[in-house]
Order: sequence, then C-alpha cells, then structure tokens
Amino acid sequence: MEKTLKSIASNYGLYLGALLALLTVLAYAINIELLTNMWYGIFILFAIITFGIISVGKIKQHLNGFASFKQAFTGYFVTVVIGLAISTLVSYLLFNFIDTGAADVLKEKTVEKTVQMLESFNTPQETIAEAVNNIESQNQYSLGNIIKGLAGYLVFFSIIGLIVAAAMKKTNPDS
Repeated sequence: MEKTLKSIASNYGLYLGALLALLTVLAYAINIELLTNMWYGIFILFAIITFGIISVGKIKQHLNGFASFKQAFTGYFVTVVIGLAISTLVSYLLFNFIDTGAADVLKEKTVEKTVQMLESFNTPQETIAEAVNNIESQNQYSLGNIIKGLAGYLVFFSIIGLIVAAAMKKTNPDS
C-alpha cells in the first residue's frame, strides 16, 4: 500500500511527539530545573524544526524529488502539529494530574530565572516585581494557558514552515 503524504508527515509527527514527551519525562525525572534551561529549550526548538525538515524531505523523496509549496508546507505543518500536540498533552497530564507539586516547583524556578535575566538587563525593580507577580498569578499548566501556548508555538513554527517549504519546494517540469 502506497503511503500518502499525510501519513508520512503523521508518522514523523508521532516520532517527534514521542521524542518531545520522552525529553519532558526525562527532564522531569532527572532534574526538573532542566525544563527551565535555555539550552534545553533551544534543543527542543531545533528538534522540532529538524523533524519538520526531515518530513518534507521524505515527502519529496516519495514524490520522486518534487514537491509543491503546498505539499512541503503541509508535510511540515502536520508533523509539527502532531508532535506539539502529543508533547502538550504529556505536559498537561504530568503537571495537572500526576505531580501537581512539580508545576509549583517549575513556577518557582521560572520566577528565579526571570529575575536573574531581568536583573542582568538592569531592569527597574518595579518592572521585575510586576513580572514576578504576573508569573505567580497564573497557572501556566491550566488548560487555557496550555492551549494558548500551543497556539503561539503553532504560529511561530508555521512561519518557519513557510520558509522551509519555500526553500524545499521543487516543481516537476513535466507537469
């Protein structure tokens, strides 16, 4: 049975989701503070983009080296949506049902990192206090905030996906 473009992208989305979920669980198990580490976040960013690019490459390979802009973007987008949805679901379950105390620890670590960063930029104390109050007043793992975060990530990665699709598209001259 021939694979469809969406099934190729879906498979890579499942791989991406499994990787992101595994990284979240490992960071949680090893040292929860890793989840607030800038380098961890950068690694996640590159992993997501890499899986999207690999998905587009596999789609082009499936289409004999040709893929329209739409096919390339669809492959990238489906991969990223599935991967981020799985990762978001795992985070939601982990911090809202499995270990709610971990969400509080992450909030404290986020406040510490934010204060350190703002102080390094010589931010006025009133602004730092306002930022801390804002973080402390929100439940970053509430369903609404998780959905907002997912939507923001999708917008960000869609912009990258448009660039990837434009760079990787290749029109078949025979069609």
